[in-house]
Amino acid sequence: MNRSTKTFFSGTAALLFSVAANFALAAEDENFVDEASAKGIAEIEAAKLAMSESKSEDIKTFAQKMIDDHTKSNQKLAELARQHEDLEMSDDATLMDQAKAMILELREGENFDEAYANNQVVAHEQTIELYREYAKNGENPELKKYAESTLKTLEQHLNKAQELASKHGEQQ
Repeated sequence: MNRSTKTFFSGTAALLFSVAANFALAAEDENFVDEASAKGIAEIEAAKLAMSESKSEDIKTFAQKMIDDHTKSNQKLAELARQHEDLEMSDDATLMDQAKAMILELREGENFDEAYANNQVVAHEQTIELYREYAKNGENPELKKYAESTLKTLEQHLNKAQELASKHGEQQ
């Protein structure tokens, strides 16, 4: 191979790797938006269920906060997604989150409150992990800023969910 052919192949290989890397990064951004929005939708739906099924005022207060905060968060995320044609919001909760909501539907009374609080602990632990990972390693600066700014609220939700799980688990 002569020098110009080697240069051509080297350049082509570099270009292909660059394109592949950009597709991978775009996929990471898209996965974050899809997963974060699905988790937000699941939080809202589970909270609506808690509003109608719970007999505890503290659970209902927490559930209303979940509806308010996750609706606001998903609206911010939707604004960011609209600015990038390759990013789409989830239009439905993921199957795992739907399954959790179905389990909660089978609960009644005090048992429901315990199940809801425990679900919120697990859901927020998973969501915090997703947001921390993206805040640390994500590529889109606007999405990184969104993830970083949302973490504090998610951590507050987790702390309150842990308090509720402890309180309502003891009542059984």
